[in-house]
Amino acid sequence: MLRQETTPRLAYALLAAVGAAAAFLVIQGNPGNMGLCGACFLRDTSGALGLFAKGPRIFRPEILGVILGALIWRMARGQWTGRSGSYAVSRFVLGVWMAIGALVFLGCPFRMLQRLGGGDLNAVVGAAGLIIGVGIASAFERRGYNVGKTAPVPMAVGLAGPVTIAVVAALWGMGKLVGPGPDSAGPPPHAPWALSLAVAGVAGAILCATGFCAISACRQVWRGPKRSMLLATGCLVLAYGVILGVSGKFNFGFDGQPAAHADHLWNALAMVLVGLTGAFAGGCPVRQIVMTGEGNGDAFVTVAGLGVGGALAHTLGLASSGAGTTEAGRYAVLVGIVLVLIYAAAIQRSK
Repeated sequence: MLRQETTPRLAYALLAAVGAAAAFLVIQGNPGNMGLCGACFLRDTSGALGLFAKGPRIFRPEILGVILGALIWRMARGQWTGRSGSYAVSRFVLGVWMAIGALVFLGCPFRMLQRLGGGDLNAVVGAAGLIIGVGIASAFERRGYNVGKTAPVPMAVGLAGPVTIAVVAALWGMGKLVGPGPDSAGPPPHAPWALSLAVAGVAGAILCATGFCAISACRQVWRGPKRSMLLATGCLVLAYGVILGVSGKFNFGFDGQPAAHADHLWNALAMVLVGLTGAFAGGCPVRQIVMTGEGNGDAFVTVAGLGVGGALAHTLGLASSGAGTTEAGRYAVLVGIVLVLIYAAAIQRSK
């Protein structure tokens, strides 16, 4: 469900605005159908920290923007609280596998929605896999699985995640990270820095206010009767497509899509893994980033896992490219699905 602090109609309009904002960042220079992407941008930031040698290495200010937007929104409403204390190791490992699945598919669920809005039919196959993965995870949840419950903690614990990202941003500002700095241009492609930070800040506040999560939207496919998150998803996708269409960047079909491949079986299976891990960890990559801004220390552990997983995907040759998947990436997806299901079964039986 969408959060009660916004009415459904207002939430639909706000999520449409987020979709339009993501398309705007693409028009302004971000990679194709990648205005905002949790897994990809955390991977890029891991590269900027020197955690892998080959691949996009650049600090993405959108990460900081989303965190600050959520933090400021919650604090302005007097609702910010530090929370933590549940299955930290599991969240980290789930984050690693979530990133690997996302980079075999080439995008987290949030980017998948942008790819759909941009006319990329390869993403339809990924969406089917994501829904299946979340459906399987929901069956485990009905039988007792959970990732543990967070509890209030001192403010310092809740601020640890946002402060860590702010320190990384400061290092970037001083020119200490790999890749272009805030005063330089050049590859990897990116929108103007200040614009990215500002737009992502607004998006972070909206995503916090609405509680939007692509994984939660997929849950509503299996659980009725309310479908507000699904309708909000449709608004985001539609608005993204409209803005991209006006700009002339809309491309309908399977071929010629940016940062996408047509290995359909592995598009689907990779997103099954993302659906499983996202549901078992309590949110998609972008939602984990938003929750970090809200003061959820456990979400920051998942974010750290996503960053490490992104680095491993490139170091071990697991990440796909426009040419398709790699053999190592395909094996990793299968191993990840098996291990995550074994873990969930063990947790379920322990309840």
